[in-house]
Amino acid sequence: MARQLPLGVLISGSGTNLQAIIDAIEAKRLDAVIRVVISNREDAFGLVRAKKHNIPTEIVDHRKFPSREAYDQALIDILEARQVELVVLAGFMRLLSPVLVKAFSNRIMNIHPALLPAFPGLHVQKKAAEHGVRFSGCTVHFVNEGCDEGPIIIQAVVPVYPDDTEESLSARILKEEHRIYPGAIQLHSEGRLHVVGRKVLVDNLEKEENQVLVNPPLKG
Repeated sequence: MARQLPLGVLISGSGTNLQAIIDAIEAKRLDAVIRVVISNREDAFGLVRAKKHNIPTEIVDHRKFPSREAYDQALIDILEARQVELVVLAGFMRLLSPVLVKAFSNRIMNIHPALLPAFPGLHVQKKAAEHGVRFSGCTVHFVNEGCDEGPIIIQAVVPVYPDDTEESLSARILKEEHRIYPGAIQLHSEGRLHVVGRKVLVDNLEKEENQVLVNPPLKG
């Protein structure tokens, strides 16, 4: 039986990426086990999702702590007590302090709904649609002390159309988020990821030399 990578998932909201990870585990496409789901909001629907699958949950309200560092130390205590090896941010709407980043160096993943390094931060689907880019997508990356700056693990690309709204583009991107996040975690579970400077090297990477995307498509 394959080794099950112990995960700790941090959420703040609906938890659709959490659900995608749960579904991948239950379908045996992801060799992992979620040891705990932690939310900074007691009304996060992701907590309901976790409880439906008998996954332990914790609510750690950031408003009850004097500093980001104190809050993050409380998270570290829970994660270490649960023997978590990889921390997964799934819509966790807080910037991590160096305390947490250093405690789990190159062992914190995040997913961002844009093709980093373009459009970091918030409301990025709206920014991409308004900017007129032809492609957008999503990025799974390791977390460092910068905002959306960590080494990139995997990206998925979707077309952007002139009539796209923030909502239509977000929906197209979200489908890909649900595909690539479990995939990135599986690569880590298999021990295939190695951070070298800014790059994440993937063992046994298959190349598709002729893979090209063009939007709008060219005829002929």
